[in-house]
Amino acid sequence: MKLLLTFTFLCSFLLSAQVNFAGYSTNEYDEQISVFRYEPEINVLINAPAADKFQKDLPVGIILYALPNGNSTAWTIGKIPGPGDDWHYGIQNIGPQTRYLRNTIKEYNVITVYLETDQKSWPAWKSKHSDYASIVKSVVDTLLQEFAGFTPFIILSGHSGGGRFIFSFLDAYDPIPFYVKRICFLDSDYGYETEYGEKISSWLKSSHENALCVLAYNDSSVTLNGKKIVSPTGGTWYRSRVMQADLSEKFDFRTAEDTAFIRHTALEGRIQIILKKNPANEIFHTVQVERNGFIHSVLSGTIYENRGYAYWGERVYQQFFNKN
Repeated sequence: MKLLLTFTFLCSFLLSAQVNFAGYSTNEYDEQISVFRYEPEINVLINAPAADKFQKDLPVGIILYALPNGNSTAWTIGKIPGPGDDWHYGIQNIGPQTRYLRNTIKEYNVITVYLETDQKSWPAWKSKHSDYASIVKSVVDTLLQEFAGFTPFIILSGHSGGGRFIFSFLDAYDPIPFYVKRICFLDSDYGYETEYGEKISSWLKSSHENALCVLAYNDSSVTLNGKKIVSPTGGTWYRSRVMQADLSEKFDFRTAEDTAFIRHTALEGRIQIILKKNPANEIFHTVQVERNGFIHSVLSGTIYENRGYAYWGERVYQQFFNKN
């Protein structure tokens, strides 16, 4: 009888330890999914850990991943492309990279929120809505409220035109809120202007927990169909260097350069601006994300940086395409 009671108690405890979010469905990985519409013209998909893997005594890190121009949420989540599948499924893989992060990070629950506009372009969406800043603020407030019981904090992230969402968020707040702990530009800081540098500097100074990671490549001379893909001052190579120059007025940077990269770091790695050289003028826009870029942007400056993976190395998340 004692053994039976102990077993019953254990089962009851395990069941009570699960965190099931009301109204969420589950996918093939048992992750908890919520999909909803936020007007005007924003589609939201929340990907939370499986109920039995959610650590209810830990805080929640909400990664707001603003989609790149022209991409759907399904393409951005990614999968191993099969016959007839669109090639976009294999170029970002934020789904398996999120699973890698969950398997690595022990201090908080990782939740990834995919943010897609009807235009499939955050710059186009912003141009259409003059009240963009208040809308973005409302979206973020809604997501924070969703996980209010778990001490949520925000990681701002985005690829390509998704950087415009980040800058729209910065437009909505002065100063940047305390609950933002990390800003990640994945080849997405096209919209950077010096006015943002002061705001980012103040935010970085406000807490030793705050971190900035910028990944970019030399797109200044790349051509496609006979035309340069960016203007002389419009690409992420140029804009990232302007950002670094602005921040260097506030922080002491160390710069390391080799044949592949220029790496600017400050605040013991909490600031990282990594610039990929490109002597052959290739297009590395999505490759930066695919080759562990999303993973590195979240782990840079932490105890997990470069443990078991390398930015621009081979994919370390391949196993997370398959159900655990």
